[in-house]
Amino acid sequence: MSNVPDNEFDLEKLFLPAWAQESSSSSKYAKYEGGGERPPGRGDRRDQGRRRPGEGSRFGGPRRGPGLPADRQGKAAGGRERPQRGRDDRRGPRPDQDRERREPLPLPELTLNLIPEETGVESLSRQVKMAGRAYPLFDIAQMILQKPERYKVVFSTRKNPEGKPIQPLFVCALDDTLWLSEDEAVGHVLNKHFATFYQADRTAAEPPKGKYTFVAQCGMTGLILGPPNYHDYQNQLRKLHAERFSRMPFETYKSRVKIVRDEEVVKKWVEEQSWKTEYLCLNMPEPLRLNDREAVEKHFRENHKDNIIKQTESHTLNGAAARGLRSPGLVRLVREVWEDQRRFPLQIATVLSQQFASHGLQFFKVNRTITHVCVARPHYLDLAVIPVSDGVKRIVEYIDSHPKCTRRKLVEALAPSPTPAPIAVPAEGQPVATPEASQPTPEQTSVIADLHWLIHQGHVIEFANGVLESAKKPVPKPPKPAKPEPAPAAAIQPEGATPGEQSAVESAASTPPDAAADAEVVAGGEPNPAMQPGTHSSTVEPSTLAEGPVSAAVPEATPTEPQGSIERPPEVTKVVDTPVSSVGSVS
Repeated sequence: MSNVPDNEFDLEKLFLPAWAQESSSSSKYAKYEGGGERPPGRGDRRDQGRRRPGEGSRFGGPRRGPGLPADRQGKAAGGRERPQRGRDDRRGPRPDQDRERREPLPLPELTLNLIPEETGVESLSRQVKMAGRAYPLFDIAQMILQKPERYKVVFSTRKNPEGKPIQPLFVCALDDTLWLSEDEAVGHVLNKHFATFYQADRTAAEPPKGKYTFVAQCGMTGLILGPPNYHDYQNQLRKLHAERFSRMPFETYKSRVKIVRDEEVVKKWVEEQSWKTEYLCLNMPEPLRLNDREAVEKHFRENHKDNIIKQTESHTLNGAAARGLRSPGLVRLVREVWEDQRRFPLQIATVLSQQFASHGLQFFKVNRTITHVCVARPHYLDLAVIPVSDGVKRIVEYIDSHPKCTRRKLVEALAPSPTPAPIAVPAEGQPVATPEASQPTPEQTSVIADLHWLIHQGHVIEFANGVLESAKKPVPKPPKPAKPEPAPAAAIQPEGATPGEQSAVESAASTPPDAAADAEVVAGGEPNPAMQPGTHSSTVEPSTLAEGPVSAAVPEATPTEPQGSIERPPEVTKVVDTPVSSVGSVS
């Protein structure tokens, strides 16, 4: 059995996936061998409720129904045996087993970014600078996501290869709401801001003729549609379906309509039809009356739509306004992005780091994993090299020798507080004296000032939980491998040269200038006329000499040709094949 109590957690197992975690009872009784028989009176309760056919009741004797003799047990009227229904027969198939799982609706093809509010980031920056502590960057991002007023939401459209937006965006100028289509925006204006453009006016009209005993009523909204044989019934039915239940098939919606024969409901419909509603257009140069809502919508599109509803490529809302959007697609998109950032706020942490950097804050990683923001990056203080005061030296040595110490422990250790004076017991009837708050001593003030300097220089780090830690000595980086020196230019030689010829060429290439002058003598001991100064002859580089036909340098231009007319890079010559017999001589 395990020695770990049940109320303790194994953190190593808690971070494993669900399939890899051991159940709490998997190994507790793995080696347990049960006893032979159960003690009397401890039977299985599950067996008490289920009895085999033919067994009696729990009080003994055969089991009988009320008022039935023993010979008629299990028989229905007429002497027929009742069919025994099993457990599976009593349970029919669940209605949702055969129902297909609905696929989630696709999200709008928009780009949505969460950006922290600049005013809040500025306040956080001041707090970090004043406190001097190092805070985890991703914890700050999670804190910003907790309240919608701490961040903004930026909606941007995506464009296809042709440069047109894949999903357009529309903004209502009256309340700064965002919509995915023009029809959604128009419907929103006519529902929420109808009184800004139109005024409803009811006038008496002739009631419908005839006697009606029943009317049709919408089963979901309770709206009275009128008798099915009324001339305007089909128009009202289709209009209500288009306005309220457009996603439902028309035949399905039609089946939800019920017939009501109540006299009060019929009388209410007749009274509604005895009045006629007209709509007076406001903010127009000439008075105009419209008969129905369809005419109102048409008039709004022709006269007000272009000024109220505008298409945009990017729009910014605060978090509260983004959560209060009425467009279903945008609501799903905002929730999806917000939940994704709650799991891992990479997007908002990236923007937050840029905003903190603009306010002069620094960043570093603890154990190369958790990014922290602070006033100064860790900077190792070598006490053996850098001269510092005794107070600073004592602080660093205390922090190094006491891991996970706090500011309070440090101050109390280096500059203990004086023993408080005993409080005198007041006499009867006199108020109790309240002890005054202790003020820091000059020694404590000096320690706090030295600690403040160490923190703002990066020599000491004070984390968000109050733990102090000195900056560690950086690990020396391994030396970079030395770059190989560039090899001297290889001798140009023909393909297929033998090793002996190659060594001869190398020796000729390494000949000093004085020896090269001696090599300008031909085999007969006489100076070579071609090598004499002042002559316009060609020179043969030693590195180009080899047995057989090689390339001998020959000047391309003759002495009579003007040299300034042709620009050539140095050492560019025209080569011809010339047999060579020995080094320093040309035949």
